[in-house]
Amino acid sequence: MKPKAILLLLGLMAGLTWRVQAQTDDALVKGTLLDYLEGGTNQDTARLNRAFFGGVLQMSINRDGRPTASTKREFMSKVRIGQKLDRTTRILSYSVLNNAATATVESEYADFKYVDYLNLLKVGNDWKIVSRVFTRADKDQQPIGVGTGGKAPVAQKKSATKPKPKYNDGWD
Repeated sequence: MKPKAILLLLGLMAGLTWRVQAQTDDALVKGTLLDYLEGGTNQDTARLNRAFFGGVLQMSINRDGRPTASTKREFMSKVRIGQKLDRTTRILSYSVLNNAATATVESEYADFKYVDYLNLLKVGNDWKIVSRVFTRADKDQQPIGVGTGGKAPVAQKKSATKPKPKYNDGWD
């Protein structure tokens, strides 16, 4: 085989390996999010434990308006094994890059919902939730931001006189 052909073949193989890894990470992150959501709905401690890393810190604002924190142990102590929760869940968005990911998920109950902002890390070959920030919201409230259908920030009015750049940086 010619050296160019060998290099092309190696490049294609490396590209396919990266693509398979990215698809695998995508599926694994979704699997962790489903372990969290479905584990919570079904009050399944095995699935919840599989989703979380170590002592995970969770934060929210309590009804008095003060920040409140809890550990994975405190969260798990509230699980009522065998009592399925009457709620629907969904993944609103997620983003993965290398060994870090972030996700927004929702758990909707009859009169309200929780929106969770989750940070995940790849630990070995597994994706784990390493932190959770959540809020209780009205059913019709939606997160605002990129990719969520929220309103974009209002553009600032430009000055009538445009200052000249000291050098051409390619952006004018």
